[in-house]
Amino acid sequence: MAELHDLTVIELAGAIRAGDLSPVEITEHYLDRIDRLNAETGAFYTVTADLAREQAAEAEQAAAESRRNGTKLPPLAGVPIPIKDLNLVAGVRATFGSVILADNIATEDDYVVAELRKAGIVITGKTATPEFGLPCYTETQIGPPARTPWDLTRSAGGSSGGAAAAVAAGLAPAAQGSDGGGSIRIPSSVCGLYGIKPTRGRISGGPLMPDLFGLSTDGPLARTVADAALLLDVMTCSYPGDLYSAPPLPAGETFLQHARRDPGKLRIGRSLKNVVPGARVHEDCEAAYEDASKLLADLGHEIVDVELPFAEDAVPMFEFLWYAMATLAPISPEQEDQLLPLTRYLRGRGLKVTAAELLFAEAYLQSITRTAMSVLNAYDAFLSPTLASPPVPVGYFDEADPAENFERQKRFTPYTALYNISGQPAVNLPLYWNSDGLPIGVMLSGKIGGEATLISLSAQLEAARPWKDKHPALW
Repeated sequence: MAELHDLTVIELAGAIRAGDLSPVEITEHYLDRIDRLNAETGAFYTVTADLAREQAAEAEQAAAESRRNGTKLPPLAGVPIPIKDLNLVAGVRATFGSVILADNIATEDDYVVAELRKAGIVITGKTATPEFGLPCYTETQIGPPARTPWDLTRSAGGSSGGAAAAVAAGLAPAAQGSDGGGSIRIPSSVCGLYGIKPTRGRISGGPLMPDLFGLSTDGPLARTVADAALLLDVMTCSYPGDLYSAPPLPAGETFLQHARRDPGKLRIGRSLKNVVPGARVHEDCEAAYEDASKLLADLGHEIVDVELPFAEDAVPMFEFLWYAMATLAPISPEQEDQLLPLTRYLRGRGLKVTAAELLFAEAYLQSITRTAMSVLNAYDAFLSPTLASPPVPVGYFDEADPAENFERQKRFTPYTALYNISGQPAVNLPLYWNSDGLPIGVMLSGKIGGEATLISLSAQLEAARPWKDKHPALW
């Protein structure tokens, strides 16, 4: 008989509505797994057991009333979904991965958290994230390193590393994450999950200080396409004052509906090239890319080799933005020595970026993105590897000095940030495992506002090559 953590989000929500499962029972099951396995996986910084039990009891009462009175339950009533520790949950610790904020308590919810609350989730805790979400791995002084459950000697990636570790290890059925340079797709790749970076403006980033460059967005990490699509429906929101907006779905449509639709025959571009100097693609990542290409062709899609419409000149421009964003953390000069070496390095570089350099970098990236769109818009989707190598050992980045650390990160993730620059949606697909039993993701990007097409195509690939029942030994 299946364990509770074998069930998908949609299965859990349906069983709660039918009265077959209790939100309290489900929540206790997940809290028990977190208690037993969190030290190994490093998935959670903060476990909100009291809040979770309170919300589960409320959901149980609401579900009983719904069955008695025929009232409609919110779509995720009673389903445990953790929140990344870069996002605010009122009354809960928000460390942003830094010991400087170890005792910081949020006074309000982020807008995306408010939407998830409206949908009825049970918040089991705050998942691990690197200091201020800056690197692509999750190793801090707040808690143990986030590790991929497929090999506990290896990193779960970042910056949504804790979220990915939680879902992959069966400590949560799905999770909320965020992505400013690959931070949903990177950990999804190394943890064997499906993750969606939505179109810029699909999900409000408020009410904190906005991402002026539009690089970052919230999004879901899940074991199935349908679960991720449902979470994207729930998380989609816009509020007055948002800097960006995304094309809406046609009236009456949902992303979940598109997870159940045939995508039709699509024209899919592909390229193995990337823009980071010195980034060599590991043979396993190339094998995953070729395997996905063949599967897409076998499903009847037209596959076209395309010259990548970005060049190496995008990299230093993106770096200017990343350095500048590192300076936004509310750190006083006397606290600088408490930061991790990489954070100090990035902030130091950021403080040297002039206003003229920053404005030129953003303008230049917008310019080359417009040019690239004339190529990318000829395709319904675009295929590449997600990462340039399999999951790396814990400590691989921090063993180097900060400058080399940052170069290693760039060489590890040479594909993902392009779509944060362009604002296009992109997904990681867990279609391939190497001979060591490690997940190797591939990435599909889409047109602006094209999440529905990516979701339909992803669901078709998932049906052709199911991955849901691939579980690490920890499961």
